[in-house]
Amino acid sequence: MDKSLLVSNPFALMMNPDDVLQAMQHSDRLSRLSRRICKPLDKPMIPKSGAEQQAAFDHEVDDSEEIASDDE
Repeated sequence: MDKSLLVSNPFALMMNPDDVLQAMQHSDRLSRLSRRICKPLDKPMIPKSGAEQQAAFDHEVDDSEEIASDDE
């Protein structure tokens, strides 16, 4: 297949993925790109275990009962 047709037609690229990969591996422009690893700034939330959730709920209930008894 003509290389100019391959570059100008994205559908032709889908028909020949091996040619695309080979062109990417031998590309001077791609090899000159600067590379760096970017890491996310925020950390994923780690879910609480069942015991921790129960303790947190108990603490919230105890606090709400104290507030209700102060209002009376």
